Amino acid sequence: MSNSKCSQCGLVNFAGAGVCKRCGAPLGAACVPAPAVDPAGEACAEEPSGGGRSLSRRVLAGLGLSALAVFGWYLSLLATSERATYEQRQQVERAVAVIERAGLSRDAFLLRHLTAYRTSDNWWNRATGHAEAYAATNFPFEVVTLYPDFFAYAADDTERAVILLHEARHLGGAGEEEALASVWRDKRRLGWTRERYGQTRVWKNVSEFTRRYAPGLFRCGADGQQDCTE
Repeated sequence: MSNSKCSQCGLVNFAGAGVCKRCGAPLGAACVPAPAVDPAGEACAEEPSGGGRSLSRRVLAGLGLSALAVFGWYLSLLATSERATYEQRQQVERAVAVIERAGLSRDAFLLRHLTAYRTSDNWWNRATGHAEAYAATNFPFEVVTLYPDFFAYAADDTERAVILLHEARHLGGAGEEEALASVWRDKRRLGWTRERYGQTRVWKNVSEFTRRYAPGLFRCGADGQQDCTE
């Protein structure tokens, strides 16, 4: 049979004793936290406060609420805009296939598997406004709005691929300058060349905006104004 050690004075009492024979303290009572060491040379252990668990719960609760807010925002973008039709999605899919064949697999993955395609402005686009464009991206919600010009003025799947590649760069977090410059560098990989498309509306628009945002790409040639990627 085990003996009972007094938490106050350290005396080992007979098992079953209710109070300490030396100091009269109740046996089995909770230790009173104190900085001192008992006569037997053993420190009195403190009860765990549970503060760490409480902090963890608060952090997890905060993360959960943040995720819920982001998801609610995402749903609101979808609820206030129109989804692409089947025929429009088929055009998008063919353009994404052009990007994939060019070896730009990361961009193709974003466009094919993570993007929600809409054909009218959501409340956020309407509130912030934007210049005339073929498409617009809501980062980081992976929502791409395709405007009528995307379907009306792109000459073929290759030009639609160029527009979608620009939006894919935004989906990955790139700003306007980086998106325009990177697409211009990759245009030949898509088969989008001056020889074939130099007179199209999309070529003229994209080259104009790229010159404006990334002028360093057009400082080659004898006059210092030619395309450095050609």
